[in-house]
Amino acid sequence: MKGSLLVLGFFFAGVFAGWRHWLPRAVAESDAALWILYILLFCAGMGVGFDLRALAVIRQLKARILLIPAGVAAGTLAGSALAWALLGLFGADLSLPDSLAVGAGFGYYSLATVIITQLGDPSLGSVALLSNMIREILTLTLSPLFVRASGRLGPVMAGGAAAMDTCLPVIARVSGERCAIVAVFSGMALTLLVPVLVPAIMALR
Repeated sequence: MKGSLLVLGFFFAGVFAGWRHWLPRAVAESDAALWILYILLFCAGMGVGFDLRALAVIRQLKARILLIPAGVAAGTLAGSALAWALLGLFGADLSLPDSLAVGAGFGYYSLATVIITQLGDPSLGSVALLSNMIREILTLTLSPLFVRASGRLGPVMAGGAAAMDTCLPVIARVSGERCAIVAVFSGMALTLLVPVLVPAIMALR
């Protein structure tokens, strides 16, 4: 929870700094965000390389383990489409690809935000940041409820990409070590999917 609040604090600090014009506009228009994206992808790759402990469980579950990130992706995109339909009833000016692109962050708010912003829509990038942060915070706070409502994999699927890092200690505590290892694999798979799926959806706008 502290980490999420810290990220949110930095986001609003950036909003305030831009509003007050404390930094030149050239900073926002530079390639800094793109290089941050490269660093995020590099760190995600390091996470995959370092976590060799999960390989034994992954080999044991074989292809069945792919059903978990596939289910998370399908459920998230279906939920994003439903959110778009409900928001449309209230007159929200949001296209279906916009809603799907936000959801396709799968809880990885920093990566999704940078990608969407780099593709030319900072406002939608801010929506992606807040939406995916809320997903992470709900997973951190409601994981015991998810276990009671939908079983031990509930927090894994709720956390999405964040299940492999910030949400992992909570998942390990409420769902057990085996589910924690599954969470690492699912989070890695979804993290790799974000930079592929988000630009593909944004291209449909």
